[in-house]
Amino acid sequence: MSTIIIKNGTLVDYRTECRADLVISGGKICKIAPSVDVEEEKRRATSGGVKVIDAAGCLVLPGLIDAHTHYHLVSRGTVTADSFREGSRTASFGGVTTVIDFADHNKGMNLEESAKFRLDEMARGGMAVDYTLHQGVYGHGYDASIPENLERLKELGIRTLKIFTTYRNTGYLLDDPASLRDLFRNAKRLGMLVTVHCEYNPFIEKINDNWKGTYLPKDHPDMRPAEAEAEAIRTYGEIAFEEDCPLYIVHCSSEAGLDEIRRLRGMGAEIYAETTPTYLFLERSRLEGNDGALFVMTPPLRTERDNKILRDALSRGEFNVVATDHCSFTREQKLSSCDVRTIYPGVPGTEEMFPLLYTAFKDRMPLSNLVSLVTNEPAKLFGISGRKGSLSVGMDGDVCIYDPRGERILDDSIVHTAAKYTAFRGLKIEGKVSCTISRGRVVMERGEYFGEPGEGRFIEQSSTLEGGVAVWPPARGFFIPKDAIRKVCND
Repeated sequence: MSTIIIKNGTLVDYRTECRADLVISGGKICKIAPSVDVEEEKRRATSGGVKVIDAAGCLVLPGLIDAHTHYHLVSRGTVTADSFREGSRTASFGGVTTVIDFADHNKGMNLEESAKFRLDEMARGGMAVDYTLHQGVYGHGYDASIPENLERLKELGIRTLKIFTTYRNTGYLLDDPASLRDLFRNAKRLGMLVTVHCEYNPFIEKINDNWKGTYLPKDHPDMRPAEAEAEAIRTYGEIAFEEDCPLYIVHCSSEAGLDEIRRLRGMGAEIYAETTPTYLFLERSRLEGNDGALFVMTPPLRTERDNKILRDALSRGEFNVVATDHCSFTREQKLSSCDVRTIYPGVPGTEEMFPLLYTAFKDRMPLSNLVSLVTNEPAKLFGISGRKGSLSVGMDGDVCIYDPRGERILDDSIVHTAAKYTAFRGLKIEGKVSCTISRGRVVMERGEYFGEPGEGRFIEQSSTLEGGVAVWPPARGFFIPKDAIRKVCND
């Protein structure tokens, strides 16, 4: 394995924003200094040679973490366009070196068996970047063996769980109060973090049972309204609060949902929140027209007001994580139905995540805080901060080099997802990822992909919520004020 020297860049992570050089050797960050002597490093290198990358004018970031992906998702008799090889490729073009994917709670399997099945799929499927998992816990399989299975899951290195407040017809829905309380108590006991997809099923079923309208993509936000998200956050959040269990809300999409998060935090509940670029930048008018099916996802797209409220909240530090919920189907798969009940839900987004965030928020918040949303914060919350999420000596050699110069308009021709379209077409982005390094391996550089299928590794999760992440009030929360950022490279 070669030594990589990154020269002349501006290093940025949750605590650092400074000009410095960085050296990766043996797959780990081994040196950070104001200036590194290349000839000296060449003499020290014992094998594999030395690669020097001039990052002048660029930002050198920790490898990004997409904490919410669905690669190779088998759904409704088909499979997503981005399987593990394709997902690794699009991740690499987005500077993402670690994804946190999702394991179903398979019928006929317990939690440990379901997780092992998914990990085996990912290994055999050729992941080229590193990965870990959220394990689904479904209503159809909830029984007295769950506590023991959670312990086995923890031993396997998976300490984050995923529950659904909807999808009764698939068996995903977990709504029995006794089961929920049992899950929350055991998650608390074992130091596991429960994540939850929030759309209140009784609310949605009532609307659908009485629906008199059409079933076109434009109707989707009215069939699954923001009030359903808010009610699920309220109901599940209050049960978690009563059991003194932290709760992580995935893909918050609306002002109504955010208001419930604020209310629960005001009560003293330990609520962590994620939003996605789709809900920050896209609104429901995209669902109109002949290609509206391309933008169908759950929860549905909301209003422009919701977009603005969520962006304002993000800039104030009210969200812990931005992730993508990347779930890609081809144009042909998406447009094979015009009925929202049968359109394959989900859109790609891993590649576009950071360019969109950088463009929208670089002038609204300290860059260290912005970068933390997709590096250090997900690493801490999901128990991988011992290896991922920061630029520190001894950490995995995961680096994203971002060139902030130049503007582009997003369109289908410049993305690398196998879905072959971007949901963000027409939006302006500033800069692009010029190089992605995963554990000391260059997987993408200057538009060329070098990822090797199978080189990605499963990253075991240690205790979740590592580092004692605080979330409320935002002014004293997980962000470091701009004037307090330590120039650690010069310490």
